Amino acid sequence: MYSIAWWPSFIVLAIAAVVDIRTRRIPNWLVLPFLLAGLLVSVIGYGSTSMGQSLAGITLAVCVTGVLCWLRGMGMGDLKLCAAIGAWIGPDQLITALVATGIAGGIMAVFWAVCHGSVGKSLQGVGDLLFSWRRGIRPHPTLVLDNPAQLKMPYAPAIAIGTLFSFFSIQG
Repeated sequence: MYSIAWWPSFIVLAIAAVVDIRTRRIPNWLVLPFLLAGLLVSVIGYGSTSMGQSLAGITLAVCVTGVLCWLRGMGMGDLKLCAAIGAWIGPDQLITALVATGIAGGIMAVFWAVCHGSVGKSLQGVGDLLFSWRRGIRPHPTLVLDNPAQLKMPYAPAIAIGTLFSFFSIQG
């Protein structure tokens, strides 16, 4: 029912979510070996075709989350975690995981804003982001991770929810 990636992904995502909630970081010691293991498992277990799928998964994750990192709305730990997941599940399942992650992240952001009493400020920030596209695609002057005044939400739990959901939505 599950691919070989289920248990390693579940374990790494659980650790990443807990660490990110506690420290607001996703450590390299966790994600980089996971990424390399995904590549290794694909080559040893399935050959060069699977290696291409792993590399395509990594590339897709870097392209999608790289834009968000460049805009300073997502951290590099999130990017590396998504790339590592891409190495294990490939681009097809990763598309589902990224869409589900975005939905989970949006729902979590609403709860996060409610719990921190910042719904009005968050809605204003969304409006600022929507109307700031007129000035071009570049980081917002204040709505960035580098701004200590901004409320920040750990995103590894959303990545975990989206990725684990993708295992249940795959056919096969």
